[in-house]
Parts: sequence; structure tokens; C-alpha cells
Amino acid sequence: MPVIHRAIPALRRLRLSNTAFQQQSRLQPRPAQVLRPASQIVQLRHQHNNTEKAEASTSAGGADHSPQEQPDRPQSKIKYTSESYPNLKRDSRFKEVTADDVKFFRGLLGEGSAVLDGVTQKTGEEDFEAYNADWMRKYRGQCRLVLKPETTEHVSKILKYCNDNLLAVTPQGGNTGLVGGSVPVFDEIVLSLSKLNTVRSFDDVSGVLVADAGVILQQADDYVAQHNHIFPLDLGAKGTCQIGANVATNAGGLRLLRYGSMHGNILGLEVVLPDGTVMDDLGTLRKNNTGYDLKQLFIGAEGTIGVITAISILCPQRSPAVNVAYFGLESYEKVQEAFKEAKKQLSEILSAFELMDHQSQDLYRQASGAKLPLENDYPFYCLIETSGSNTDHDSEKLNNFLEHVMGEEIVQDGVVAQDETQLQSLWACREGISEAGQHFGGVYKYDLSIPLGQLYDLVIETRERFQKNGLMGDSDDFPVKEVIGYGHMGDSNLHLNVATRRYDKEVEKAIEPWVYEWVSKRNGSISAEHGLGLAKKEFIGYSRSETMIALMKGVKGLYDPNGIMNPYKYI
Repeated sequence: MPVIHRAIPALRRLRLSNTAFQQQSRLQPRPAQVLRPASQIVQLRHQHNNTEKAEASTSAGGADHSPQEQPDRPQSKIKYTSESYPNLKRDSRFKEVTADDVKFFRGLLGEGSAVLDGVTQKTGEEDFEAYNADWMRKYRGQCRLVLKPETTEHVSKILKYCNDNLLAVTPQGGNTGLVGGSVPVFDEIVLSLSKLNTVRSFDDVSGVLVADAGVILQQADDYVAQHNHIFPLDLGAKGTCQIGANVATNAGGLRLLRYGSMHGNILGLEVVLPDGTVMDDLGTLRKNNTGYDLKQLFIGAEGTIGVITAISILCPQRSPAVNVAYFGLESYEKVQEAFKEAKKQLSEILSAFELMDHQSQDLYRQASGAKLPLENDYPFYCLIETSGSNTDHDSEKLNNFLEHVMGEEIVQDGVVAQDETQLQSLWACREGISEAGQHFGGVYKYDLSIPLGQLYDLVIETRERFQKNGLMGDSDDFPVKEVIGYGHMGDSNLHLNVATRRYDKEVEKAIEPWVYEWVSKRNGSISAEHGLGLAKKEFIGYSRSETMIALMKGVKGLYDPNGIMNPYKYI
């Protein structure tokens, strides 16, 4: 049968939106439109008109849940990190915070909210919860002093004092990290960047944004959107995370396929070193080949060699035409075929290609109560986004792609967002997974880079491992509820989540270091975008050689000889 005729029955299933999807999006039902091949295919695009000016957003605004706002267990039920890791001992070099120290910091920052003092004042544990406990409710420090500087000069004086007096410091942004890197382990002082939140400048010709480190990611994106530009990073936690911490962790996110990593987009940094020295490298030039590119050392260093106080970043032009489609597929092999075809046929307008397995979507449905876009269940789902400047050009490309993958039965069924509300609903199915994973008690998260051909094998083997060892089941007697896999096909990044009813050391022992050994044997990376923090510090050898680790320790020793910056983590 010719391809053109095989395509027709499949394309009839792909509508602008099915009835269930319309109801979920709270839209009035519209008559289903039959999709026809080639030039007769009706418009399959999300188009922003003048009355609803859109932002080419690779995210679901409705899925932006602040980590501090989501339901969680009371802090009193979270073990101290020092109890969970009894082999981890407080460094005896570090001094405990005294009343004299607090007096100095109050003299510098004032008597207001810039100093949260549990050393000289009576405060409850709950006052420090947002700073001591991480988002996953897995790590809990014992900080009794939080400092909130408003200027780079403040940060400089704080770090100089701490370095001179051997006071350990944990820099903290929005505290949305997933590896325990943003919270103290013992009684380190938390240095919150939340008050450094000013946009310093934006050049709408070059697209260069200069802003303080404490600016919220969503606010940065909204700001450049007013000038028809887009921030090159997007995360599910964008309503809470801060851009300085995004750089410090080398966050990847949903836009990496299109716009690349932080290492390519950051043009300059302002960094305060542990001794208080300010490294002013806040350049705005795309070309500056004069000596070592030292800013690269701080991208992904997780606050271990200095505190980023401002960034200069290149923001691309915002695309006026955005399309989002959500597909069901029968196998991981079909997912790979769809990805190959998307790269070939959509090429320059492809901005995201996200993978989700059935278990991840089912867990999201259970946790959120949302109705999934497709009426039938499939083993795998993909979400793709295109963004470009020419609506007719993009629409033709998308139509050709859809005709091919449906006609060749690579894709079984799908929906395409017709307006902003549906676009947000489709993205929520992807972005809501992370929060859904810990909805039922806890979650062990593994952020891994694996060659695409073997990427989903790890999920299958992990699931089988827990089924065989008796830790996974349907009742509350079993700690493991489900094993799910999702992530970014465009950069071979798998998010392996073990959703649990409670944190259990037996679960951790069953998967670590086995999961890292599995990845290492396939020449993958144990940390694709979440960083090392405390969770992966002892496993870095699975991805880095002894020579590389020694060089990293040399850098740490050079910049932070007293070891006060974010201790007990990274290397």
C-alpha cells in the first residue's frame, strides 16, 4: 500500500485535541478535525495571535510548583544528614558561631530580616526549615544562622570574615537542588542570595542580560520576554530557583537541545572568592580570547570555590510561532525512530524532545488527579516542541513530520496543542513528573547520561531488580512503589526515579553503587545536570579518572585552602 494511503487512517486519530484533552484544559469542545495528507493537512500549530501574545515557553506554567509550597512531611520527621550518614564527621577546623560573630554580621547587614539568628535568640526549628531541609525532604542540616546580603560588597565582607575565623559557609539559592548540595550538613552558616535580585541591564540588540545571582529564573525569563527574547534555560522549578545557583550547578533543563549549556551561554561572571576577593569578570563580549577562561571553573562548581553574585548571559530571540505535540508509542525503539525523524524533518525548529514512560505518566496522573491527553495507554510517550519565526514554514515542516511518523506507524496516537492553555497542559504532563515521584513518601533520583541506544535498559533492569529483591510491591508493606524513567532525548539524559512510600536504607543499598557501576560500564555519566552535592560525592570515580579528581582537588585547594565553602560535598 502506498505511504500516502497508509497515512490516512493514522492521521485521523491525530486531532487538534481530543475531547478528554479539551475538558482537562477547560476549553469548550470543538468539532474534531480530520487530518489529511500532504498539502491538505489542516493547520497543526500553536499560533499566538495579537490578542494572546505568547511566550515561546518550553514549560508548563501550571506545573510550576515552588518546592517550599508542595505538601511534604514535617521537618521533625526528617533525619539529620549527620544521622543518615554517620561516617560523615564535622570538620574540627571549623569554629562554632558565637555571639560575637552574630554581632559582626548584624553590624554589616543591619537588624532587619537580613539576619536570621538562632544563636543568640530563641527560635524554633521551623524558622530554619526552608534553609536546613532540601526539596526532597531527604537532607537536613543544623544551621542556626542565615545571612541575606544585598550587595556584592556584603558578600565579600562576609566571606572574608568567615575565612579569617574558619566559619564554614553554605551558599544557597532557591534550594531546589536534588543532590543535597544546597543545604548545610552540620552547623554551617547559610548564605542566602535571595536579596541580590536586581536586573542590572539588558541589551536588546545583542541579547545580553546582566543580572544579580538571586533573580528568580521565571522573573528573568519574563523580563527578557518583554524585549522579545528568551532565557536559554528552563526548569520545572523556575518559579523558585535562582539564576546564580542555576549557573553554579550548570543546570541543563528543557531548552538545552535548542540553546546549549550554561558553558556556552554565560559570557561573564562576578564571583566572590572565599577570602573576600571579588573576581569581576562580568563581560558582555561573545569573543574575548585573552588568557584563561576562569569563569568556566565556577560553572558547575556548586559554590565550593566561590559565590557567584552576578551573571552575564546571552539570551536568544524569542520565537513567535510555537508548536507542542504529545505522542503515544509502542516501544523504545519507536521512540528512537521518532527522534531521528524529528531531527531530520524538523531540524532547526526543533526545540525540545522529551521522553516519558507509561509508569511516569500514570504516577503523574495518580498524584495530580489530572486526566492524561490520550484516551488509550501506551508504553511510551514523547513531547516535542518546535519554535521558529515563520508560521507557514514551521507548519509545513510539522505537517510533513506528522504525516510520516503516523503513516509509518512510528507514532500510534497524539494530540497537538491548539492554544496556550493546551500547550501548558501538555507540558504539565512532563514537568509534573518530578514532583509526582515523591508524592507518595519519597523518591531516589538518578540523573544520568547514557548512550541513547541503551538509555531505557537501565529503567527495565532497575525495575526487575526491585521486583526480585522483594522491595517493590502494591501494598504499603513494600517501600518501593514504582520505578519510572523520563528525560531529554536530545542530550541522552535519563531521569531514573525510584518512587517510594518512605526513605529506606535497604532501597538505597540495593541501587547504590549498582546504578553507577551500570552507567560506568557503558561510558555514561553519573550526573548529567543535577550535580554531585553530597549524594554523589563518593561516586565521582565512576565518571572521572584519578587524574581528573586530583586536578579538581587541586583547584579546590588553590581557591579555598581553608575548605570553608560548601564543605563535605562535591569532591
